[in-house]
This record gives sequence, structure tokens and C-alpha cells, in this order.
Amino acid sequence: MAKQNYHVILFPFPAHGHITPHLALQARLHQYHPNLTITLVSTPRNIASIRSSLPPTSPLQLHSLPFCPADYGLLSDSESTEDLPSGQFGTFLFALESVCPAFDHFITETSKQSSVCIISDMLLGWTLDVAHKHHAFHSSFMGTSAFGGAVFLSVMMNLPHNHSDSDPLTLPEYPGVLVPRSQLAAHILTASQTDPSTVLTQKLLSTLYKTDALLVNTTEYLDPIGICMLKKTHNLPVIPIGPLVGSSYSSIPTSERESNIFEWLDLHPGASVLYISFGSQDSIQKSQMMELALGLEASGRPFIWVIRPPLGYNAKDEFKDEWLPDGFEKRMKEENRGFFVHGWAPQIAILSHKSIGAFLSHCGWNSVLESLNSGVPIIGWPLQAEQPFNVTLLVDLGVCVEVARGKLETSEVKKGKVADTIEVVMGDNEKGQDMREKANKISEMMKETWKGESCSSAKGLAELLKLIKRVTNN
Repeated sequence: MAKQNYHVILFPFPAHGHITPHLALQARLHQYHPNLTITLVSTPRNIASIRSSLPPTSPLQLHSLPFCPADYGLLSDSESTEDLPSGQFGTFLFALESVCPAFDHFITETSKQSSVCIISDMLLGWTLDVAHKHHAFHSSFMGTSAFGGAVFLSVMMNLPHNHSDSDPLTLPEYPGVLVPRSQLAAHILTASQTDPSTVLTQKLLSTLYKTDALLVNTTEYLDPIGICMLKKTHNLPVIPIGPLVGSSYSSIPTSERESNIFEWLDLHPGASVLYISFGSQDSIQKSQMMELALGLEASGRPFIWVIRPPLGYNAKDEFKDEWLPDGFEKRMKEENRGFFVHGWAPQIAILSHKSIGAFLSHCGWNSVLESLNSGVPIIGWPLQAEQPFNVTLLVDLGVCVEVARGKLETSEVKKGKVADTIEVVMGDNEKGQDMREKANKISEMMKETWKGESCSSAKGLAELLKLIKRVTNN
């Protein structure tokens, strides 16, 4: 007899940008389906961090899987991408598979009591084998846009790309999509099936074509072409369940440092401040940082910059003045033109502040959704993975202008273009006004997707539950 209670197991990839939407997903699942039991699994340090951030009344259960990164030549505390030295991502992917036996045991025990549904990150494809072993429902979660994810998948599954000099590249699955080589990181351009890391990545991503359903953190309104692309190439349900933005986050400052941020923002008029961040773990070259700073000064616009050491330096080291133009940080502070955040910043709260007028972003999909949810247009500087393809989508939507591309030394960044682009997006001109209007319209549409059970994303969750019941009852 089929079990009537359902236990949803969430397994995000160990990175801040992957964990955040999984937490938002569990909040929505509990909101619309409160009888579900939901457990998030991860490694010990990640579980401890998540536990400390949850409210005492959270119904989310947490389960820790033993993990020994030192066994793979990693630092003993390397349990998330934020803790990885440069160049060790491939090793981290290999190491993560070591938690599979513990995950298998957890699913074995859970299956004795409930019908299990595994929702795992797109980079944890080996969870599909565990699901099949236990006849459990399995869904892969794409934290990217549908368009960005579809193009990135095609790029990665059709290696190598160094067999010709053609530029742009054409994709077998999507002949209408042209990919300039400048949108691809160097390691992708040179990757081949002889590289163990590439082989593993392709193996993990291939499960996106074999899972029971593909969940995508997007909406039909934002991303119709991308959703159609995924449906064309994946013979399985593709369910948009976004925007999954950290709606449970409070905008009330929780520390003196955060209070200082908002006190500074309160001093500036509405839509006058540029917010700058390259995500929770990435940075740019020192020379690029110099040009960006010079462009900011030339623009005359106030800005708040979440800044970390440039590439090639330890991200946790103290920031050095020599990485910026002489006297730049001191000068910007004295003129009340710049506020520098060294470390973590409450991004959602900052973007929702009335003084923010634009976001200079790496265009990771979480940052994009957080920006558009607040009606803030974007200045795009994509760095890696699917980010350049997100920019393509955003430019087509009319809410983004690309200022630079990539983090290689050869990626051109000029202070004049930085200043000019800031003026286009934030200035009193037709283009800037149009971008702001479109961003505000998208913000309204994004909020509508979660207003009641009849709205699109709530329907997506209902479709997911029907699939779970159908698969687990067979």
C-alpha cells in the first residue's frame, strides 16, 4: 500500500547562491502545503550556518551529512564554495560525491516512514541514482534563468569548442541562438572530454534530462523563450516556480554595521545611489577594479560598493588601499559619495531602499531576481557560467545595459564606458526612464506570481505535488 504522507528532501549545492533559493522554496512549500514534512540536507558547517539563520518557529528540519574535504586535498573547513581557494572547484565537485553513502542511508530510513521526494541542485546529479534505488520521486532544481540555463547546458554538453575558430558559436539544440566566444570563460573554451573535471560536470548535468521534473527559479512572464527552450530539449515536465527571493529576510538592521549602511542610504535622494556587488564569492582583476573606481568617480553618482580583494588574492584577507586609485576610498568617504562594505551585505534590504537607483551586478540569477523584485534596473558585468546569457535575457527585457564582460585580464574595462553607462541607466534621459518603468512593471508582475493559490508559481507547486503523488503511488 502506498504511503500517504510525503517527505520532501532538499539538497542544495554548498554555495550561498544555491542554498538561498532552496530555503525560499521550502518557505513557499510550507506556505501552500503546510502538511508536508521538509528536510534540508547538507554538510555539517552548512547545516550549522543555516540553523543559526532560521527563526525559532521554522518547520524546516535539517540533517547533516558527514564530509571530510581534507581527504581530497582540500582545506578541512572547505564545505562551501566561499571557502575554496581559486582553482579547486573541480576537486570540490569530486569530493562532494563522498557524501552519497550517508545520503543513501538517510533516504533508506526516511522511506520507511514516508513517500520521499528528492529535490536536488542541478550540480548534484548523482542524487538521481539514489532516488531510483529507492523508487523515490526526483526533481532537479535549476537556480538559473531558464534561458541562461538552457544555453549553458547546451554549451557544456556540446564540447569541445576549440575545434574551430567560428565566432559566434552555434548550438545544435538552438540554432537561432548565437553565442559570442567572449561570453564563455577560458576553461570552457579549452575544455575537452579528456579532462576529469569536465567529464564529471557533463555527467552531473546529464541527469537534468533524466529526472522526473525540472524546477526552474523563474516565471513565464520573465522567461518565456527560455522555458520553451527547456521544454523542447527535455522530455519531462519543466515547472517555473519563481521568483524564489528571500522573502523571509528582514529589512531591519541587525548590527551596528548594517545600521551604518542604512543611515548612509537615508542621506541620499530616491533612486540616486548605485549599488555594486559581484556576488557572494566572486571578484574582478585589480586592473579592472581600478578602472571601475575611476569610472565611478567620473560619473559623479553616489554608490555603495560591496568590495573584496581582487582575483589572485585571498578573499578573506584585509582589503588594501593599493588595489584602488590613490586615496580613492578616503576621498569618496569624505565627499559622502561612496560607502564601502568589506564582507557580507544585506543585499535584499539594500536593493529595496528608496535611494537605490541601479545595480551594477555580475548578474547571477539570485541577484537579478532580487533587483527586479525591487524594481531596480541593472548594469550588467557578467563574470562566468550562465551569467552572460542572463544579461542577454535582461537586455531583451529592456532592464539592463552591459558595461563589461568577464574577469580575465584581457576583458576590456574602460572608466569612460563605466561612467557613460551609469549615466544612461541612472540619468534623466529617455533610455533610463524606460528602463526604470520596465523594471517597476516586472516588479509588480513578480509579486503577483505568489498572490494566492491561483497564481502562476503557486500553480507550479501544485503541479509538482501532483507529479510526486503520481510517481510515488505507481
